[in-house]
Amino acid sequence: MALNDRTPANVPTRPGSVEAARRNERSDSRPGASLEPADPVTGISARNSWQNLTTRISDLVISSVALLIFAPLMLIIACAIKLDSSGPVFFCHRRVGIDRRFHHDGHWPRPERNNRSALAVAESGHGGDRRVEDRFGKPIYLYKFRTMYVDSRERFPDLYRYEYREGELDTIPIKVLVGHRRVADDSKRFEHAENPGNDPRVTRVGRWLRRTSLDELPNFLTVFGGDMSVVGPRPDIVENVRWYHPRHRLKFRVKPGVTGLAQVNGRGNLSFHDTNELDVEYVRRRSLVGDLRIILKTIWVTLRRDGAF
Repeated sequence: MALNDRTPANVPTRPGSVEAARRNERSDSRPGASLEPADPVTGISARNSWQNLTTRISDLVISSVALLIFAPLMLIIACAIKLDSSGPVFFCHRRVGIDRRFHHDGHWPRPERNNRSALAVAESGHGGDRRVEDRFGKPIYLYKFRTMYVDSRERFPDLYRYEYREGELDTIPIKVLVGHRRVADDSKRFEHAENPGNDPRVTRVGRWLRRTSLDELPNFLTVFGGDMSVVGPRPDIVENVRWYHPRHRLKFRVKPGVTGLAQVNGRGNLSFHDTNELDVEYVRRRSLVGDLRIILKTIWVTLRRDGAF
């Protein structure tokens, strides 16, 4: 079964997201498209880009300033986490970063190779083959303040299967999709779907951290280390990549970010595919001015707690 043929015949799709993505899949996988010496999506050279240099400098400055300014607050948060529940203060999670092959070889790898990789991860169920997983992008480690109970995986194993229906990927808010259990007698419905923030794995302090987005402050450690940028698509887990349409893997052409276009346009209220659509749009329109606008809008969205659960 092809990765882009999962949609049931009776599930309506929105032309602005999935159907548009599928039309572009055919154009993005045309013969010879993968052999361009420069990135045909971002329009910048893989090996010598002033924009990459400028972005890296701004990332170092912003992450350094943020870590210094918020250091006292981060210490208070660490104490609150330790008092609230047992376990470590920080949560370190392996995510998919930028695809190094384009930036090493000077061209984008052939799409059919990516398709085989996605199938391999899907068939393995829970990943595990790092040589296969790494074909999507550089493995990075994302640091956050811990917001869940340390035994969440054992207590709620059904929330770690990452099994979805194609129609759900288009219509259900991503926070409900990944953080809510299905109703026992109706697998098409989710418990407490009217409240996206009602994730049973999250602690009391964790709920407050998520609503205020303060759990993301340690992300700046990964930015300072060079694996993330301040602005970019949010880094995803490899288990979710199998549900991407091939075109959505364009998001791996740039470093993942602390905030991005999807985070200031709905965040947790967006569906899985709509999030990826905005990530791809960011990659296509990426600019320093655009990054600045996203940073400024992020401050406003964070204060309003839009889409933060």
